[in-house]
Amino acid sequence: LTEELDALKAEIAEMQVQMKRAGEDREKQNKEFQMTVSDQRETQKLLHSALNFLKDFYEKKAAALLQKQEPAGPPPPAGFETYKNNAQSGGVMQLIEQIITEAKAMEAEAIRSEEDAQKAYEDFVKETNASIEAKSKDIVEKSEQKAKAEVELVETKESKEAVMLELEQLSNYNAELHQSCDFVVKNFDLRQTARDEEVEALRQAKAILSGAKFEEFLQEA
Repeated sequence: LTEELDALKAEIAEMQVQMKRAGEDREKQNKEFQMTVSDQRETQKLLHSALNFLKDFYEKKAAALLQKQEPAGPPPPAGFETYKNNAQSGGVMQLIEQIITEAKAMEAEAIRSEEDAQKAYEDFVKETNASIEAKSKDIVEKSEQKAKAEVELVETKESKEAVMLELEQLSNYNAELHQSCDFVVKNFDLRQTARDEEVEALRQAKAILSGAKFEEFLQEA
């Protein structure tokens, strides 16, 4: 369990580091996005101003040419001067309009990329937090199991020590009992002989006291 707990703690620490790095990367990407959008919008603003200026300039120029022109023959077809001026200004204005369109497309692409990146980051944070929460819960459960196992280990050790002490006491008692038995066995013959002698002495005393032998005993005395 100790190794599993250490592994879980290491995994949580690594996920926290990855989440921190992801946050830093997201912040950097967002700054780049803000700069890109700001640049593209500023570009569009400037180009719109230039386009409006050119439209106004060419319209005024065309009007001035029409006023100064003195017809030296049949009047030109209606719209001829307008077409000629449009031909001169059309290329530049079309180029500006194309650049404006591209700038808008780049802005839209940047916004889509930013939205995708933000969603991916939020999903990553959500999944990582869920994983950290699950692993933290697992750590709590395994810590409780470890604590319980340690208590049981201590109780088992104490129980074992108590049993060993009891066995030691029984062993000592058995040794004392064995010594006592050995003493009894070794001294049994001596005790038996002493008892036989006591019985014989009592028998002789009884015989002396109960018969002629007592009189002989008195005479000898």
